[in-house]
This record gives sequence, structure tokens and C-alpha cells, in this order.
Amino acid sequence: MNRQLLLLFTFYVLVSSIQAIDFTYCDDEENFPVKVQQIKIIPDPVVTGKPAIFNISAVTDRSVSGGKVMIEVRYFGIHVHSETHDICEEVSCPIEAGNFVLSHAETLPGYAPPGVYTLKTKMIGKNGYQLTCFSFKFKIGFGALVSES
Repeated sequence: MNRQLLLLFTFYVLVSSIQAIDFTYCDDEENFPVKVQQIKIIPDPVVTGKPAIFNISAVTDRSVSGGKVMIEVRYFGIHVHSETHDICEEVSCPIEAGNFVLSHAETLPGYAPPGVYTLKTKMIGKNGYQLTCFSFKFKIGFGALVSES
């Protein structure tokens, strides 16, 4: 009986640590050609100095042959980081109409303070047309400041 409870508890911890993240579209606009379906962050909360993977499951109603992904990070509303990537570095191009996953790995610096951050992502097509824009919150855990021996 105790073994079954331990297995159930372990399963619950694993599943709850990979929950989907809530997001909002920029300016309450939801008529983008690329629609976000789900965001997952592994691990959650993020640990500084260790790789974090941001998986964005999405669907598009058109083929996307290229463009860029622009990322902006804020901490307590203050801009702390931004970067731009070629879409084709984050997902195999061309992206055909239908479902796809944009996956981005990032190792946050060890000096990043724990707390809640806001990440805003824009996808811009080759023609300059905005494909999507959304934001979500992620956490850097308090244990992230403790160095490993």
C-alpha cells in the first residue's frame, strides 16, 4: 500500500512539474495566422545556470518559409533582455499549414534573481507581417541561487 502511494505521489510530482503555462495574446489580438495552443517550460521553475527548454505548440493556417522570432524578457515590468532568432533556427522550415512546435533552449545566467518574469514573443514572417505575438510568465526558483558543490 505504501509503495502504491509513493508511486502515485511521484507521478503527481512529475506531471505537475510539466504543466502548461497560461499565455495572453498581445493587445488582446487573437486573429494572428499562428495560434498558440500550449506552452511548456522544462524545468518549471527555471534554474539559473542550467538549460531551460521553452516549447510552444502552435498551429498555422498558412505555410511559413522564414522570418524571425523576437523575444523580450521583463522582470517587475523592467526590460532585462531581448534577442532575435531566425525562425528556421527554432523550427524546421518551411513550416507547413497545420501543427508545429517551436522549441527554444536557453541557459539563464547565474546572477538572474529569483522571481516571476514575463516573456513576450513575436513571430514576424519574411514579408514583415506579424504572424503572432503573445506573452507568458515564468519563474526562476529561489533554490536557483544556491550553488552546487
